[in-house]
Amino acid sequence: MSAPPPILCTVDVVLLTLRAGTLHVLLVRRDKAPFAGAWALPGGYIHAQEDSDAQASAARVLRDKAGLQSPYLEQLATFSGIARDPRGWSVAIAYCALVPEHLLQADALAEGAALVAVDDLPALPFDHGQIVQVALERVRSKSQYSSLPVYLCGEQFTLPQLQAVYEAVLGEPLNKVSFRRKMDELGMLEPVPGALHSGGAHRPAQLYRLRPEFRRHLSLSARGL
Repeated sequence: MSAPPPILCTVDVVLLTLRAGTLHVLLVRRDKAPFAGAWALPGGYIHAQEDSDAQASAARVLRDKAGLQSPYLEQLATFSGIARDPRGWSVAIAYCALVPEHLLQADALAEGAALVAVDDLPALPFDHGQIVQVALERVRSKSQYSSLPVYLCGEQFTLPQLQAVYEAVLGEPLNKVSFRRKMDELGMLEPVPGALHSGGAHRPAQLYRLRPEFRRHLSLSARGL
């Protein structure tokens, strides 16, 4: 009896950021077949001898293909089947990363990487279009009840800035009073002592940050910096 063909095992990452109030996703230009030259999600094979787990694979892929190191990562879903990859039966473990815009300046991205608005995505190879949609649904759903959009803000922010991020993610305006009441109920924020943001004609606004028990890996360095 001949050995069954190997199953391809990869990771794919949907990295989301806000630019000009719109969600953008990071794409990389494929340099190998299949679909050489096409824009796609950062992805690659799991290296069994190098990666301690699938999340380590995803972090390595972003570092190697997009010039990004140690982003916030959350496992999204598993995509599998014979039809998703012309090379054969495959399993892809997809991850979602949220990154503040100021850490994703265009000149800091790896060559062949670009940020594209989620509403202007080109046709993507494999099932990457489906993966992006699942990521958007997950982020928008969790934003209804959690602190998830905070990871698009950076480490310090004002309440109006945070509300604008929630509105951009959810795609709808939010009542200021209701939003602030919800933030109080979540109990996830703390004021930064003595830190104020000057907003032009408006009086300085208090800066906030996540309480320690809510914090995850907010820091991300580009190009190994």
